[in-house]
Amino acid sequence: MQELVTYEGNGEGVVSVYLDTDSTRQSVEAIKLTARGLLKEVQPQHEKEAQTIERYLDHSYDWTKPGLALFCGRGGAFFRAYQSPVAFRNRVRLSARPYVKPLTHLLDHYAHFGVIVIDRVSSRFYAYHLGELQATEVCTGEEVRRLKDGAGSSAVGRRGGAGISGPGGGKHEDEVAARNMRDCAAAANQFFAERPIRRLFLGGTSETVAQFREMLPKQLQSCLAGSFPMDIEAGEAEVRQRALNLLREVNAEREAKLVEKLVTLNARGANAVVGLDDTLQAISDKRVETLIISDGYRTPGYVQEASGYVVANMALSPLAEAELSEAADVVETAVAQTVAQGGHVEVIAENPALEDAGRIGAILRY
Repeated sequence: MQELVTYEGNGEGVVSVYLDTDSTRQSVEAIKLTARGLLKEVQPQHEKEAQTIERYLDHSYDWTKPGLALFCGRGGAFFRAYQSPVAFRNRVRLSARPYVKPLTHLLDHYAHFGVIVIDRVSSRFYAYHLGELQATEVCTGEEVRRLKDGAGSSAVGRRGGAGISGPGGGKHEDEVAARNMRDCAAAANQFFAERPIRRLFLGGTSETVAQFREMLPKQLQSCLAGSFPMDIEAGEAEVRQRALNLLREVNAEREAKLVEKLVTLNARGANAVVGLDDTLQAISDKRVETLIISDGYRTPGYVQEASGYVVANMALSPLAEAELSEAADVVETAVAQTVAQGGHVEVIAENPALEDAGRIGAILRY
């Protein structure tokens, strides 16, 4: 991301293409046809870039991922391709720098999450980044068995227990299951300590999940974002898909709360601004902590590259027109400036409150 937002094209512009390349839902030829249609929007001025992208799709892309982001400039001398486990909406942009808004959305939604699938005997841990499995591990405990009347348990004896009979058999099962889950919680803590995650999901029966949740260390509990029914023997692909579906729901709820916070802070005159002009001024002042924009929002403006000053309304600028360069999409420039300044970017779709606030706003550092 840093490479993309600091790219210098010497005024030649960069062609950015985002594609839905899920070949399970449409043929490869149909996807290529869509890409060629998009590239016609930047031809013939950027014929070499378009040809470079088409050659990559024809000869180099392996079509194993449902999403693809492509950036090409300097007549094809600059070329970057990033595969994504999540499909993009098809679009093309021609701008001074790579168009990164969809990538910021991907990083914000799908970076570093984990799943624990648990039952009364064992658990499976999964660490994901951008929807792809990074690591997995299995923790297996003692078999949970009901004791017959008068029967003892050598396993319990080894742990300092005694034989349990009659009505105590059920209690023994619960004790073994609880011990297994405590061991799995400790193992999960070690597994995820080496792989920091932002969100954690639990899979299993509602009873087991509720019991296991309380056994997790507080740091993992603070990451909990939801749970879903899941059998311990389920395949990784099924686990991943259920987690991704729930992740989308969680992100939608989080986005709604974030926009509500933005609007509320602004109404109180606190550290937030809404609307294009005030937001761009905050970016120029390097005050933005979180930039919040509507997906698809584009508008022209002006930028002074040296200082990072951005403005849409020339009448509001203290700089002379000769000091500024035209920006075909000043919102994209705002995204790049925010990322370069160490800020966070949220791209939010279909939120009426954000639309009413001018489609753009920012929560400020001060």
